[in-house]
Amino acid sequence: MRMKRNEPAEGPQPASGPRAPGRPGRPQSGAATTEHDSLTEARLVLEKEIAGLRAVQERLDDRFVEAVDLLYACSGRVIVTGVGKSGIVAKKIAATLTSTGTRSLYLHPVEAAHGDMGILAPEDVLLAVSYSGANDELEEIFAACSRMRIPIVSLTGNRGSRVGRSSHVVIDCRVPEEACPLNLAPTASTTAALAVGDALAVALLKRRDFRAEHFAMTHPSGVLGRKLQLTVRDVMHQGEELPRVQHDTPLRHALFVMIEKRLGCVFVEDDASLLIGIITDGDLKRILVRDPHGLERAVRSVMVANPKQIAAGELVVQALRRMEENPGGAITQLAVVDAQGRLEGAIHMHDIVRLGLAAAPPA
Repeated sequence: MRMKRNEPAEGPQPASGPRAPGRPGRPQSGAATTEHDSLTEARLVLEKEIAGLRAVQERLDDRFVEAVDLLYACSGRVIVTGVGKSGIVAKKIAATLTSTGTRSLYLHPVEAAHGDMGILAPEDVLLAVSYSGANDELEEIFAACSRMRIPIVSLTGNRGSRVGRSSHVVIDCRVPEEACPLNLAPTASTTAALAVGDALAVALLKRRDFRAEHFAMTHPSGVLGRKLQLTVRDVMHQGEELPRVQHDTPLRHALFVMIEKRLGCVFVEDDASLLIGIITDGDLKRILVRDPHGLERAVRSVMVANPKQIAAGELVVQALRRMEENPGGAITQLAVVDAQGRLEGAIHMHDIVRLGLAAAPPA
């Protein structure tokens, strides 16, 4: 008889008879699940999942290192397979491996038996995910691997199963119990397999010295791609967009420049065109509160000297970090200067927010 993944595991089994109070089912008249009940159940689920991860973590041994060695030495691809919920986990593991420097793809065991077995090559390594280790659907793939002498690494909760016995390296992913109150639906076990897959990917990433610039090559779009590739030069305001004034300019005139350029600040330069200060719209308000005649003063007497700066070749995320980690509190404008200290551009927090790299600052 074909064994199914959701066969009851050894250990406590669900009680028969009337449904226990508070368990999901047909609501009784006048009864409702309270917020407290839901939170209690959610915390219990997380406790079981965490307990499962800890159990797997404690059992990790040299077999994990053997698996990493096999995957690292693979000159072909890491073919990840599994069926059902384990198949979904296998797809994610394959995707994580691929994005972190290990060529990988997912092979559906049923489709493999109907032509996709041609994906396999002698240079590959098979990574099988099967908690029960008794999935009939995996037999054809395992047989093909045996014929081609492809090594097999398995993530399973049953080392003595057919999958375990047929594997070159077995990583024990057994959990004390599922988070499902019936101890049936794959929950804690799939979390454990997913986490072990992540551990393999990270171990391989470090073994390959896979760095941020490599990651950027596999993530050219989306927020990750922008974080890893966009430089300040790509997004900065420059040329006629820059609000800049000389150090002896009256604050009144600087105010008109600030309004016209719409960056919420003016940059102050000396006679050699070097950046020496900044006045923001917030600074302007504070100046006028203290001195009603402040608009007639030269900007050098009221500016904030030595403003925060960055080079145009730095990443936008580094500019964001510098703006957020300012000792006096987060700032919204950052000057972009060249090696001599001349103003090249400016970047505003709103530009970074529009890129999706930061949350909008509070109003």
